[in-house]
Amino acid sequence: MIIQIILIVAILGIAFYFVRTTPSARHLALRRLLLSLALVCAIVVILAPGWLTAIAHFVGIGRGTDLLLYGLVVVFLMYAATEYKRTVQANRSITAIARELALTRAKLEDALKTTSKKE
Repeated sequence: MIIQIILIVAILGIAFYFVRTTPSARHLALRRLLLSLALVCAIVVILAPGWLTAIAHFVGIGRGTDLLLYGLVVVFLMYAATEYKRTVQANRSITAIARELALTRAKLEDALKTTSKKE
């Protein structure tokens, strides 16, 4: 079935995205392009719901709602992968800031102790 190939490719694409390095300007442009495409598709499906059923039949699915559900599953997995990567990156940044703050405080306390001993 065509839909099985499409879904497997989509899942593999999400897996590839998940293991990739940090996002770049190219990555951000691609995300914006995909978001724009999704918005256009949503508007088309709202205005002409029969098209979704026709596309579903073309790819080997019985109903348009099933195709919509499969699409939503793929989008949800992409969102989950994106949020996970964003959370990991934020946690790393917070850890680096906390380490730097702790080192700065320790240096300041050492400097104050040295100054107070000299007086």
